[in-house]
Amino acid sequence: MMTKSKLLILLTLLTLPIMMSAQDKLFTLEDLNFGGNNYRSMQPKNMWLTWWGDQLVQTDVEECYTIDTNTGERKVLFTLAQINQWIGSDDNRYVRHLMNVTFPYPDQPIVLVGNRHAMLLVNFKKHQIVWQDSISGQTAYDWNKVSRATAYVEDHQLYVADGQGQKHQITTDGSREIVYGQSVHRNEFGINKGTFWSPDGQHLAFYRMDQSMVTDYPQVDIFHRSASYEPDKYPMAGETSHKVTVGIYHLQTRKTVYLQAGAPTDRYFTNIAWSPDGNTIYMFELNRDQNDCRLVSYQAATGEKIAELYRETSDKYVEPLHPILFLPWDSNLFLMQSQRDGYNHLYIYNKEGKMVKQLTSGAFVIQEVLGFNEKLKSIIVTSNEAGTIQHNNYLVNVKTGKRTLLDNGRGSHHAVLSESGQWFYDNYTEPDVPRNIDMVNTKTRKSLRLLTADDPWQGYEQPIFECGTIKAADEATDLYYRMVKPHNFDPAKKYPTIIYVYGGPHAHNVEASWHWQSRSWETYMAQKGYILFILDNRGSENRGRDFEQATFRQLGQIEMQDQMKGVDFLRTLPYVDTQRLGVHGWSFGGFMTITLMLNHPDVFKVGVAGGPVIDWKWYEVMYGERYMDTPQTNPDGYAKSSLLSKAKNLKGKLQIITGYNDNTVVPQHCLSFLDACIKAGTQPDFFTYPGEEHNMRGHASVHLHERITQYFEDYLK
Repeated sequence: MMTKSKLLILLTLLTLPIMMSAQDKLFTLEDLNFGGNNYRSMQPKNMWLTWWGDQLVQTDVEECYTIDTNTGERKVLFTLAQINQWIGSDDNRYVRHLMNVTFPYPDQPIVLVGNRHAMLLVNFKKHQIVWQDSISGQTAYDWNKVSRATAYVEDHQLYVADGQGQKHQITTDGSREIVYGQSVHRNEFGINKGTFWSPDGQHLAFYRMDQSMVTDYPQVDIFHRSASYEPDKYPMAGETSHKVTVGIYHLQTRKTVYLQAGAPTDRYFTNIAWSPDGNTIYMFELNRDQNDCRLVSYQAATGEKIAELYRETSDKYVEPLHPILFLPWDSNLFLMQSQRDGYNHLYIYNKEGKMVKQLTSGAFVIQEVLGFNEKLKSIIVTSNEAGTIQHNNYLVNVKTGKRTLLDNGRGSHHAVLSESGQWFYDNYTEPDVPRNIDMVNTKTRKSLRLLTADDPWQGYEQPIFECGTIKAADEATDLYYRMVKPHNFDPAKKYPTIIYVYGGPHAHNVEASWHWQSRSWETYMAQKGYILFILDNRGSENRGRDFEQATFRQLGQIEMQDQMKGVDFLRTLPYVDTQRLGVHGWSFGGFMTITLMLNHPDVFKVGVAGGPVIDWKWYEVMYGERYMDTPQTNPDGYAKSSLLSKAKNLKGKLQIITGYNDNTVVPQHCLSFLDACIKAGTQPDFFTYPGEEHNMRGHASVHLHERITQYFEDYLK
């Protein structure tokens, strides 16, 4: 007969596996990596939203709902089945989901829908198509909602289809070497497209890039019976670069003029903007040294230069990233962004180029201009004024300069304004908040909660996420770090520790978002018994001009000094095993990984460097010369940052990984470093992903991160 105590023990043993499986599930890379099969279900719940004027619309797979601004009540606006019924769908028209639809006219019941073959405007009150355009086989698609004209590229030529569907061929000499209507300067200076409609849709500004003089980099496609040559135009630092000009096509006259900006050799043209009346075009013009920036206006009708409105110079570099924006209530005034006082701030200028006022100032960065509220004569922006590693929304009064916080003052907020600027929806996270979505009135600051996402990791062994600061190598500047510890962390134990690093400009790793913006691979490694340490060194973004420009002409040096201050900090922690330090990073982080291992070979036992820059003379002109000048003018800086001469210093285990067809950090970097190691007698490991570019896509990313993990498991644990 079983006693009561024995029965209790048996029941405890029987329920233990159930409790463990419910409370202590382990992550896999299929859960955590964006290419994983279960990744989506492990992300915080989200909503897809868009504005129809000041009416908020939820766009789902099969329905669109309006959301009441006072109550949050949802009502079906139309369904996917209705849309396909109204447009009489055939294979070319059939709409597969409603998640990406938009409502271009705030006062009309019209929705823009489409697929890979066609774009259509549908009146969802009258249940009929009001406009359609075939986009099959086209690239660089750019539609104007006023004229309903479409610019696109087909077979290298730039075309415009007017609102009636009549097709106009603008160019005839387009080719791989003469590129029209697409982004230029390798997407630097904030450029992400190559066509720019005037507000009324009657004039189209476009880029023409002549890269016939640029050297081909010999990329190869191996996925054929015989591998084929697929060269990529790649202007390297100090070498001959391409030439860009800007044309304007006039729909009414069907004529093209080019801006009379002077010789395009060794110049950059960026941040194209139009005046509200469409008669004037504005452009920032930058010399090749990137230390002399000018805002210039041109006549749209003739291309003639009108005036130079603004000039900014620097002993390092000026980096224009934002086009000017005219105030919607005063077409004589425009908003301009500049770092000239040390931080990115807003300035008001008139059309004659006279500064009316500096609108914002202080030791914080304006991160984004979201738009305007014309009724309040105000601008809505995102900045880090409330916290260095935060993103918060503010209303800025143009007359007084007063800034009003529009959110809770915590976390990382990403807002989208309504047409009038009266409302915005705010998708935000905090270190312990997976996601909230609020609808906010910009005048009253009243908010309505639309979504509170549960923790999708509930029931899993979650690591411990921490954030703090240490001093930089200058002993004065605060640097932010993130630390990720195992779920069952024991301060009496010693843990192998991996430093994850990026360190370059226009990026940051530590943010006051969910888990302090921790990468999911860090969770995977913490689960395996590692501590992860991530530090934003000087040279990274959102800390002001001087913080980022501290690395000028000597990439890798200041960054390395700051990262080693992080190592000094780790040495003070009794639970960090400093005999088992690893380092990992990708791209600039790959460069930093190898830099750290070769300059401090006795500190780092294992490293994994992905897509690493090895020598900046092989990197592209715009980025490379901005931060390093040319190899001809800065030979010492290039020599100091080059990793080739240091290949002999390698002591620890180093794995280098690259995409075989990387067109950002071309394979010449990795292959040249391998050659240097062969000559020096050192032994790195090397792995490449055929057909992949700078970052691994799809499920290849899961394979990549398993490979990175296994390398540390083999040699660091």
